[in-house]
Amino acid sequence: MKKSKNTMPVKFNEDIELDKSLRPLSFSEFVGQKKIVDNLKVFISAALLRKEALDHVLLTGPPGLGKTTLAYIIANELGVKIKITSGPVLEKPGDLAGILTNLEDNSVLFIDEIHRLSPVVEEYLYSAMEDFKIDIMIDSGPNARTVQIKLPKYTLIGATTRAGLLTSPLRDRFGINSRLDYYTPEDLLQIVKRSARILQIEIDEDAALEIARRSRGTPRIANRLLKRTRDFADVEGLSKINLEIAQKALTSLDVDEYGLDDMDKEILRTIVLKYKGGPVGLNTIAVSVNEDPGTIEEVYEPFLIQQGFLKRTPRGRESTDLALKVLKINKTDLLNGTLWETEKLF
Repeated sequence: MKKSKNTMPVKFNEDIELDKSLRPLSFSEFVGQKKIVDNLKVFISAALLRKEALDHVLLTGPPGLGKTTLAYIIANELGVKIKITSGPVLEKPGDLAGILTNLEDNSVLFIDEIHRLSPVVEEYLYSAMEDFKIDIMIDSGPNARTVQIKLPKYTLIGATTRAGLLTSPLRDRFGINSRLDYYTPEDLLQIVKRSARILQIEIDEDAALEIARRSRGTPRIANRLLKRTRDFADVEGLSKINLEIAQKALTSLDVDEYGLDDMDKEILRTIVLKYKGGPVGLNTIAVSVNEDPGTIEEVYEPFLIQQGFLKRTPRGRESTDLALKVLKINKTDLLNGTLWETEKLF
């Protein structure tokens, strides 16, 4: 494959640019999360009327629901610049200080994966958020002294997929706390159609709905499936994505009618077949399916729970009757130890 100057594959670079082009730039283009958007509009309008910085914003929820997109939109609606970083990148207080001291009045600082800030950097952030000032240590030993630097009034937007890992002192310093939820198929249908227009792809209504239904309630996945379906349509020589090619593409991508992929089913199969439906611990599941526990908890589990395939109890994870239906397992046979269509499960 031909490589670009930065050594990344051309196709990879194209996908990055496409993702950027599909990102809404204003609330008028943003689909879904109506309550959150309506509240943010009010808060932003009030901040603009008072000519003040917007209060700090915490955005939580599963990956791919639009936390980064909302951060960009907030900055655009405020008419200010945005600086972007992530929790793991800020290893030392000096890393954070360098960013904070270069902010402009009323600008936006977006920290993705804010739950992964180191404790020392997080403590450094407290006064920066609350009092808009930081203390910098100069020299060391007997000559050590502290210099206090005043910061411009700014808005910190933190995003996290694991709100439970945030410490209470950090969480309490956010004046606006919004949790994004999974999208409805109707909202995702509008997103798929909008993305198709931007990508200059013709798509039938029923094909767009099929992609929307299988997108796990997540815009990022909907856009990814749309782009991959376009690939199948191009190879078939079609000028339009119809229902037939959409279903063929989604089947080839191992995305079933419920939006479940191979790993989703592997998790459910493990709980049902190896542990008789549970309860079973997260780490045990992770070892069984050879996946990181954090990835299961952040990426797969929220959707499985929300859709009713899985439930989380104090004793561990348990499968539901809906999971048995998807896996084509008869509950009576499971309890008796005899399974039907076993060959299809492995």
